[in-house]
Amino acid sequence: MATFEEQTECVVEALFSDLLGEDESACRSLETDSGGPVQAAGETPTTFDPVVVASRLRRMGDQCNVDFERVSSEALAEVLKGKMEEFGAAVDSIVRSWSDQQPELFYERAFLCVSVKLLMHVAKRVTAMVRPIHLINAINGNSRVRNYIETHGGWENLDN
Repeated sequence: MATFEEQTECVVEALFSDLLGEDESACRSLETDSGGPVQAAGETPTTFDPVVVASRLRRMGDQCNVDFERVSSEALAEVLKGKMEEFGAAVDSIVRSWSDQQPELFYERAFLCVSVKLLMHVAKRVTAMVRPIHLINAINGNSRVRNYIETHGGWENLDN
């Protein structure tokens, strides 16, 4: 069974592949294409498919209606200038201001939605600056988001 970090990396790689129009995800393998990994006796079956999860994330990002040009955030301004090391801080800043205005909005889901939307936005503007590691680090480095995903049964149960 892959660690959370390894699964996140595969999901983000699949998302990048989808966003950048590449044919196949680097994380696709015969194991997932043939119906899943071979399990040891007594091991629970896994339904983790990074391409399916990436599709769910993309749908979440598509539903996000943030106008990044109108958001006031120093970290966001840096990201829009190409300083991608501020990516996680920019997403967190936007989500926190949203959460203050709409307390019924779950921070963790909003974080995922905004991070994917911002990634898509920046990729359209400066494709060469965008790397999977920025989103991977933002997700893996946010304990609230990680705990949310894990308590809901892992990536494979996201949006179920």
